Amino acid sequence: MDNLDTTFDNKRIAMLIDGENAQSSLIDKMVAETGKYGLVTVRRIYGDWTTPQMKSWKDVLNDHAIQPIQQFRYTIGKNSSDSSLIIDAMDILYEGTVHGFCLVSSDSDYTRLATRIREKGLFVMGIGRKNTPQAFLKACQVFVYTENLMPEKQIVKFVPHHEQVVIGAAAGNAAGNITSDPLPLLKNAFDLAEQEDGWAFLGTLGGRLRQLDPGFDSRTYGFNQLSQLVKAQKDTFEIKENKSRSGPSLIYIRLKEVQGNGL
Repeated sequence: MDNLDTTFDNKRIAMLIDGENAQSSLIDKMVAETGKYGLVTVRRIYGDWTTPQMKSWKDVLNDHAIQPIQQFRYTIGKNSSDSSLIIDAMDILYEGTVHGFCLVSSDSDYTRLATRIREKGLFVMGIGRKNTPQAFLKACQVFVYTENLMPEKQIVKFVPHHEQVVIGAAAGNAAGNITSDPLPLLKNAFDLAEQEDGWAFLGTLGGRLRQLDPGFDSRTYGFNQLSQLVKAQKDTFEIKENKSRSGPSLIYIRLKEVQGNGL
């Protein structure tokens, strides 16, 4: 999706899961998403394993080599995982054995942890629901919504001119809610990625989109790839592909002249 995909290829990632704040049914997809940015060498899940709430996780731990960490719930109604996960994360951070972290939770309590990881120069991504507080989301370099990992959900695919099309069996927007218009964000990212010749490399555009919004994901708008989302904005962007014999085509975009004066 952007240049982080290659930058963190074969780097070591610690995946720490707040088991009381995550869905066991999505573990396959969550591990796969994290694997886009490196090798998931540390896999731990935190929770009070004496409670029925954690039962669904027990069946999937061995399949993914995830280490369960017991944290007793000392106060009723309080998430028991927070302190244990944060302490372990800081230990791993200062051991220097990984290049980045994936924090699986929708809890804003991990905002300071994500910020601290970034301050140390390490990559940090989050995985959580769309109602995750903005503070935690913005503290991450990449944030993946769990709703985009649910292939059984119906989504509304965004198309220009506000013509919404419902499509089935595809990852994305929960309950088929109307998605917002991606065009303003795409234009802002283009301004940051534009070269002197007026063209912007698609990979650079993806990186700028993540900088502007860590939660940006083309799947939110019904497209599996950023290139598909951009091509759908044919009234706004012109696209050219430089074919390569040794690798994938390089895609460049620029604003069409009719749209240029409106920025």
